[in-house]
Amino acid sequence: MSLLEPHNLPFLIAFGALAVIALLQVTGVSEAIEGVGEFDSPDGLEMGGFGEALTTLLGLGRVPLLIWLAALLFVFAVVGVAGQSLLTSLLGAPLSAGWAALAAGAAALPLNSLAMRPLAAVMPKDETTAITLDDLVRRDAEIQIGTARAGSPARAKVIDVHGQVHFVMVEPHNGDATFNAGDTVLLVRREGQTFYGVHYESPLLGLVN
Repeated sequence: MSLLEPHNLPFLIAFGALAVIALLQVTGVSEAIEGVGEFDSPDGLEMGGFGEALTTLLGLGRVPLLIWLAALLFVFAVVGVAGQSLLTSLLGAPLSAGWAALAAGAAALPLNSLAMRPLAAVMPKDETTAITLDDLVRRDAEIQIGTARAGSPARAKVIDVHGQVHFVMVEPHNGDATFNAGDTVLLVRREGQTFYGVHYESPLLGLVN
């Protein structure tokens, strides 16, 4: 059974969305929505007892939202394609795309919730890895995209003390300098959301306290 057949369209879309999430993770764009992605505590949503019970039942409070969503999409797509194949073998025809999506969704939600429990157990807890932006100062950053100039920051990747990756905007500390993609710089200060860095060979390193 081909994934491209009309009755498998919902599951093809789910696999496509999963690929987009993977691309966001690789490129670091997901860091920009990390505050939304980390759905760490239902209490922060000011929900009542029913809302908290529902999010707990779905496994939303156990892992970051993007991980939960990626797992749900994967389970939904796999259950749907496998179910359609099984029905075709047993009955000679699959369900329509709409009914198959409803059935797969009904099965995927509890299955995904069950999968979140062991996953949450092995993931680091936020209270042990939470940092502030200032904690990234004096750490190495690798320029990822574009050229950083004075007044024109470029995106850079920083790994914090816990080994977690962050993506920040970086300008040269020295207004005459430029950073190109692939350059590694030392972050020496921060103003708002923008960090300022220097090359390792820069004499400014000896002037930064």
